[in-house]
Amino acid sequence: MDTKRLLDLSLLLPGSLVYGPPLALAALAVKLDDGGPVLFRQRRVGQDGRPIEVLKLRTMSTEASPLDRRVTRVGRALRQTGLDELPQFLNVLRGDMSLVGPRPLTQADLSRLEAQAPGFSRRLRDKPGITGLAQVHGTRSLAETMALEDRYEASASEDLRVLARTVLINVMGKQRARRALPTPSPRPTAGAPAPAPG
Repeated sequence: MDTKRLLDLSLLLPGSLVYGPPLALAALAVKLDDGGPVLFRQRRVGQDGRPIEVLKLRTMSTEASPLDRRVTRVGRALRQTGLDELPQFLNVLRGDMSLVGPRPLTQADLSRLEAQAPGFSRRLRDKPGITGLAQVHGTRSLAETMALEDRYEASASEDLRVLARTVLINVMGKQRARRALPTPSPRPTAGAPAPAPG
């Protein structure tokens, strides 16, 4: 077992005492709202291009036609609080994802962004994560996202810094936390589109 996986499990298992109760209550709320399935599964691209099934709490109604589906009352609250993402801890537990890494994308999104910025698919060398450098630093362009993801090197110290920043953002709010914490100025990756002038 590598160090990154060991860190994930050492934080995830004790952390179940924190995220387990709200996950259970949110799942119960989804079930009681309309009686439909609790989980929504979406195919995403994982490490080395392998397909993975990312789990979320269902936030949409269950009509047969996708055009008829709407965000449910409970689903709206889950999206606003981010609680719909909690089942991704199960993805980490089964090894599809890590706590820290680039966010997993659909194949369509990955292909589109690779066409815009050749080299974007380098992110697939890392296991996708629940949070990552691009998320905690609030990148404003594809070039900034690529530069941060290229800079990321999986290590216990780096992952702990990202996780600590993630907690602060959730406690303080995105804007306050980003004003209070230093933000790196990564160099754009070669071949990536330059950020739009400010």
